Amino acid sequence: MTRSAGSYTTSDLSRRSDDIIVEALRHPVNITQRNKPRLVLLNIEDYERLMRQSRMRSAFTLETMSDALLCEFEGAADAYADSDETNR
Repeated sequence: MTRSAGSYTTSDLSRRSDDIIVEALRHPVNITQRNKPRLVLLNIEDYERLMRQSRMRSAFTLETMSDALLCEFEGAADAYADSDETNR
């Protein structure tokens, strides 16, 4: 039984996999189990786009930042502090 458009149970997936796959080719489909979200089915293009975006994101600490990035970060922080003082 379909709960809402784009959302199916694991039982639906076992009974209607062809229909659900066709829908997942158009847009992401949520799969629930015991009324909890468990999976998302999506087409390969969307998956690859998400993976590219995640690779572009990075987390740094001050110790691991390049000198150029640290300098840019400090400049942005200083500019923010200056604008905050001006607005007080």
